[in-house]
Amino acid sequence: MPEKEIGKVIHYFDKAMVAVVRLSGGLKVGDEVKFVYNENEFVQPVESMEVEHKKVKSGKKGDEVAIKLNKETHEHAIVYKV
Repeated sequence: MPEKEIGKVIHYFDKAMVAVVRLSGGLKVGDEVKFVYNENEFVQPVESMEVEHKKVKSGKKGDEVAIKLNKETHEHAIVYKV
């Protein structure tokens, strides 16, 4: 199955290691996602998501979701569902 772009990082909080992703497609807890920024890329499962500080199980196109990360990324990183 090809990777599908599902959003872009619009904010990254490095101390908390949380990325805010503006979704261009659906995403839910448990999905595997790949963050790509220049040569820096990694894959991880979505373990938790929040919208405006409330835990959510899924997000849809247009939502801005906060995702806790295992590795660093950057603003403008592209997010793919794998």
